[in-house]
Amino acid sequence: MTDRDVHLPVAAQPSVDSLADYAGRAEDGGYDCVWLPETWGRDAVTVLTAIAERTDAVDLGTSIVNAYSRSPALLGQTAATLQEASEGRFRLGIGPSGPVVIENWHGLEYGNPLRRTRETVEIVRQVLSGEPVDYDGDEFSLSGFRLRCEAPDPAPPVEVTGMGPKAVELAGRFADGWHAIMLAPDGVRDRLADLERGAELGERDPEDVAVTVGVTCCALEDADRARELARQHVAFYVGGMGTFYRDALERQGYDEAETIHDAWQAGDRERALGAVSEELLDDLCAVGDPETARERLERFEAVDGIDAVAVSFPRGADESEIEATMDALAPDSRE
Repeated sequence: MTDRDVHLPVAAQPSVDSLADYAGRAEDGGYDCVWLPETWGRDAVTVLTAIAERTDAVDLGTSIVNAYSRSPALLGQTAATLQEASEGRFRLGIGPSGPVVIENWHGLEYGNPLRRTRETVEIVRQVLSGEPVDYDGDEFSLSGFRLRCEAPDPAPPVEVTGMGPKAVELAGRFADGWHAIMLAPDGVRDRLADLERGAELGERDPEDVAVTVGVTCCALEDADRARELARQHVAFYVGGMGTFYRDALERQGYDEAETIHDAWQAGDRERALGAVSEELLDDLCAVGDPETARERLERFEAVDGIDAVAVSFPRGADESEIEATMDALAPDSRE
């Protein structure tokens, strides 16, 4: 059976305690892994440390931390430490993010994101081995670094995110897992072909690469409210977070993605929201009343090659709406 994970909400959460409470709720509901994004609020490492102390069985991971604002050596140290703090439950999810985040927020040059991601994965693995790190790449050159604490056993998996064909191919070649987002079921199938090609290039078995697909979910008795929240969420990401989400939708044949992006950039939020078609909303998201949301989530779980579906929440959902969705879609609620 496909795992069912949860992406913890990060928008406007009142405290670290509230995020830890969501993680505990997820554990109680039988979710397999709790993933924490890192955006422009609380840092993921501190929050996951708190969650590790307050949970016992659920896996914990970053999805994602970017590959720029921390060095690869520090990411390796962080992964080793969180693996220790969680008693073997940690999974490191990294990715290049995009120019809006890396250049505007962190003041760093974006450069070659695929190369940087690959080299980061390779260096993190060397750090986690406990052996001296000697690495000569295009992005990084390291010599003599070695963990002063005991290397984690087992080492946590190092997973990456990616949206375009080349990024997903890279995941297949080098990573322990691939995290997908802003994909309809048919879009996932297309990208799985890229993953398999990458695995072949890396002389690996594609089944050794764990595939996790994030799906925006909102399961409320007020189905119209659920759809409204999801529509706002899609419009914000396609319109306001660079061009990656727009491009991902266009690759899947959703021509309205350009209209959503351009309208949002022009400040016409109403037009951007109106351009999110009912078909797009239904294909990308699992929203509506609880029964409908469950059925739509199961469409993703039926895709051959997906190992886990991660329930995520619209950025405008309040605490009661997040809890209602988490409970309605909890693995323990499956028949």
